[in-house]
Amino acid sequence: MESAAIPPTGLPASTVTPKDLKTDHTVIDPEAVTSATGALDYVNEADEPTDEEFATLRKVPAKMKWVSVALCLVELAERASYLGCSGVVKNFVNRPLPKGGNGAGAVAPGADGENQTAGALGKGTVTASAVYNAFIFLAYVLPIAGGIIADTKWGRFKAIAFGTGVGIIAHVLLVISAIPSVISGGHAIGPFLLSLYILSFASGFIKPCLATLMCDQIPVKRPTLKTLPSGERVIVDPQTTVQRYLLIFYFCINVGGFFAIASSYSARFVGYWLAYLLPGIVYMIMPAVLFLVYKRLYHAPPQGSVTLEAFRVLGQCLKNGGWKYMIRGGDRFWNKAKPSVILAETGALNKAKITWDDLFVDEMRQSLAACVVFLLTPIFIMADGGIGAQENALSASVTLNNAPNDVIDNLNPLTIIFFTPIITYGFYPLFEKIGFPLKPMTRLSIGFMLGCLNMIYGAVLQWKVYKTSPCGYYASTADVCEEVSSISIWALAPLQVLPAIGEIFVMVTGYELAYTRAPARMKGLVYALCLGASAISSAIGLACSNAIQDPYLIWPYVALAVACFICAIIFPTWLRHLNEPTRVFADPARQAGVLQSIEGEKPLTSNNASSEKI
Repeated sequence: MESAAIPPTGLPASTVTPKDLKTDHTVIDPEAVTSATGALDYVNEADEPTDEEFATLRKVPAKMKWVSVALCLVELAERASYLGCSGVVKNFVNRPLPKGGNGAGAVAPGADGENQTAGALGKGTVTASAVYNAFIFLAYVLPIAGGIIADTKWGRFKAIAFGTGVGIIAHVLLVISAIPSVISGGHAIGPFLLSLYILSFASGFIKPCLATLMCDQIPVKRPTLKTLPSGERVIVDPQTTVQRYLLIFYFCINVGGFFAIASSYSARFVGYWLAYLLPGIVYMIMPAVLFLVYKRLYHAPPQGSVTLEAFRVLGQCLKNGGWKYMIRGGDRFWNKAKPSVILAETGALNKAKITWDDLFVDEMRQSLAACVVFLLTPIFIMADGGIGAQENALSASVTLNNAPNDVIDNLNPLTIIFFTPIITYGFYPLFEKIGFPLKPMTRLSIGFMLGCLNMIYGAVLQWKVYKTSPCGYYASTADVCEEVSSISIWALAPLQVLPAIGEIFVMVTGYELAYTRAPARMKGLVYALCLGASAISSAIGLACSNAIQDPYLIWPYVALAVACFICAIIFPTWLRHLNEPTRVFADPARQAGVLQSIEGEKPLTSNNASSEKI
């Protein structure tokens, strides 16, 4: 479905003025709410650029406040725990206890364990793929529920705090499942699966709220003119600021993800109980930091009816033959839900049913346009690590030389840690300065081309492993082949490096679109829909789990290479309208429930404009 283009100036500005906020006591004054926290700075409308200035002047990000840095630290700890545990899950399920090992999953000491792989349950690649993909699927589907609850009932901070508490329980159960006596007694699978799915439940409340809470703290809400010491006039731009914040946020995700190296080596040389204990210890940073920053944060109040309003808007658009225009979108479809249009056509407005304003309809329109990108992102995610346990199977069939076969996965966060500062502070500003800023669809195209190259390399490497393995096309089947290919584990390095660079272009751009194009009162839900791309890729992995095994492991690489190439063409052509910037997307008045007035009507407020309480 091709969505309509967004005007270059973004959405129309709210008709609620500072004067309205002072005279209408039914409206929350966001300045009063946020001045106590020191989290936000507001600018005079006289400092806003004209359309010509916005189109021609260089855009720069605002500085990052310490509360936002603290939230990045929370994300670092959460990802260290999550990825530290999930990074060793596939081997834990797939491989049996190594011969001569210590019974905790570690390999045999000395030369006997040099090319062994750590393991515990010995359920095989099909079960490992199913368990892992079910875990990832839930971890990225449940945020939709978590986002709705945060947007409508709890607010972001309370949802994060609840998820953090639940996650502590999951980490305790995970360590119990890896105790040697539990593994040897055949009782590990129960607490292991329970802990995994509790952890995914906890993630469902943290993931949609943490990044959006951080972006809520940006110190500018509208484009603002500024003169640099050099004399150059620039625009301090909210969207550029969100992009910078999310790049730093993604950097912290991968600093945390790099912690998985400790888990991999712990599992290989000590056992899985230590591999799961270390991430749990790091996880305890989260409640401490959240306690420290709570009073310094701006808390966007939850809006109880906003999700229902969104469905009502879509229902109104589909009524009276509107469904005929759904595929094409455009004004003819969306105007059917605008209160001003309904009032003009019918002469009356049922406020019991029409509880939104024209701007909310425009916000819904641009959100659904961004969702087209989210539907294509699973293709890149599958190219970044393979379908299911595809690349894990490849790494288990090559020469290890005493390295854990899953340690190669940690080149992904290491690459992102290295390249994110280069892209954030060098690559993007350079193109901005020479007058050719890299627009969102261009960034996505670059990322998907890197995914395509990665899958081409993977197909060739898998073919060479089959040719050099003593077991031929059954090189990764544990119960058939105990010997490995002569190819080194480090030949798999490009399979981590290429898509890791691509992630900086694809994933961060997706997060940026999710926040900047979501309705002000629905940031959590739309961000969760963006995260849902990972759930879709995991669902595909689950569906294909029986096919992700010898002797067919070459063909998934080929299919993903073709799919990534097609997407790289689609973004800058069919979806180029998503390159247009959005100037206003996080107005605190909108987040507090303030609605536009309709000509002839008094300003409206939402039914729930109360401050968030914890």
